[in-house]
Amino acid sequence: MRPIVTTVLIASFLCACSPSTPQSAAPVPAKPADSMKASPAAPPPAAPPAEAAAPPKEIPEGACGDQSKLPAADRVANTARWTTASEQNNFGFDVLRGDTEKGEFKKITKDPILGAGTSDETHKYEFHDDNIDPCKEYWYYVEGISTNGTHEKFSPVFRAPPKHRPVGSPATPAPAQH
Repeated sequence: MRPIVTTVLIASFLCACSPSTPQSAAPVPAKPADSMKASPAAPPPAAPPAEAAAPPKEIPEGACGDQSKLPAADRVANTARWTTASEQNNFGFDVLRGDTEKGEFKKITKDPILGAGTSDETHKYEFHDDNIDPCKEYWYYVEGISTNGTHEKFSPVFRAPPKHRPVGSPATPAPAQH
């Protein structure tokens, strides 16, 4: 029997970060792979009444395209965050990104984000992706790596909406989160 990463997933979501106009994506419920165990989840909070719903935020105008010439502190980024309740033989994680929900996904972590090995403790992880075009949406997922080198999809695919719209383009509401 091959040892695999057995990790209990609490939550996986993407937070969109920007120095001037932060936007956050709502948590995406985790759908662990067959070899992972989901932690018990509390029932979702009751939805607020329709009349209390805030109007959708507009996507702010901003620069689009390659940000590589900007100082790291000035770049707009997506930050993937996830939490484990426990880990078993976990070497680490890779983050993969695609331009569509169906992929093609490419590994964007230069080196794995180190895991906790075997632990009954809660651990929080994140990966800051500032190699993006702020006017594009991206799709991500996290892959777990066991101590024997086995790679296994750890999180569901989740979406990062555009952070900017091109300067001079019409104002539109930010797309709804999935």
